[in-house]
Amino acid sequence: MKGPAIALNRAVGGCSSINAEGSAVALDRQGRRSYTRRVGDDVRIVEDNVEATEAWNGPLFDIWIEYRDILTEGVRRHGERALALEPPRDGDRVLDIGCGLGDTTVRLARLVGPTGHAHGVDVADRMITTAIKQAEDAGLGNVTFATCDVEATKFKQTFDYTFSRMGTMFFANPVAALRNVREALAPGGRLNMVVWRRKLDNEWLHRAELVVAEYLEEPEESDVPRCGPGPFSMANADTVTDVLKHAGYEGIRLARQDLPYKVGTNLDEAIAVNLAIGPAAEVLRMWGDRVDDIRPKIAADLRAALADLVIDGGAVVAGSSTWAVTARAPL
Repeated sequence: MKGPAIALNRAVGGCSSINAEGSAVALDRQGRRSYTRRVGDDVRIVEDNVEATEAWNGPLFDIWIEYRDILTEGVRRHGERALALEPPRDGDRVLDIGCGLGDTTVRLARLVGPTGHAHGVDVADRMITTAIKQAEDAGLGNVTFATCDVEATKFKQTFDYTFSRMGTMFFANPVAALRNVREALAPGGRLNMVVWRRKLDNEWLHRAELVVAEYLEEPEESDVPRCGPGPFSMANADTVTDVLKHAGYEGIRLARQDLPYKVGTNLDEAIAVNLAIGPAAEVLRMWGDRVDDIRPKIAADLRAALADLVIDGGAVVAGSSTWAVTARAPL
């Protein structure tokens, strides 16, 4: 039964690419593809996120699977706080942006109940395949998933509510992506997204970045795909507000969420996580085996940098800070 179920979930994905007939394709100076599409008097240019897709469908997917429990636990509390602030309603049609492994989509499906529906989208096909399996295991019938790039997608469905937990910071063109989402919302439909605030308020990531920076800068050349603008691209409240205004939203509000974040069950795991994911890890991935000789030194320095975050019982817990950003489509 699992094969047909996956096929069904994909068949009702509801994503259609805007780089269809009537669109122009061009290359920028870095050789990345972009799409130009005229809509009324506007010309939209959307970068094709080929590199970010490769990252999330490749090394970052493998990392999320390896450290799934600790990474999901860390961000879940921020998502739950945001959902308590602005929850979906019973019967809502919900879109989950950057759904990853699907736990947020499953959560949303339960919140809207059997008369509602949750639809999760992600750029990484391997993420979506895993998400479908998770929904099947949960026995839910009001969940679907689709692989698509939100920047280059015109949704076929209409949604009442859109949620994203850490899924909107990696857009090359966030205005285009969030405009596509807004156009899929019913009049007065709501957006609720969680994004990281500034580095200084997320020390568990920032300390690792500072440690690696003592040894390495980004290499001039690397074949390793990058994840996009990075986790702190929406850290500035004015930037987020401006993006949403240009994407056509109203009633924009940002609520600061400061919560403890479990980086690892012990110091060894915390070091491994920091060297696997985040800004510091990306620099190391770009260098690859060219810097294998200094990796033990970096790990030792990181151990010292995180030592004061160890609590009773041995877990490593740091402060973390996000914005819960809410807005609505015009009536």
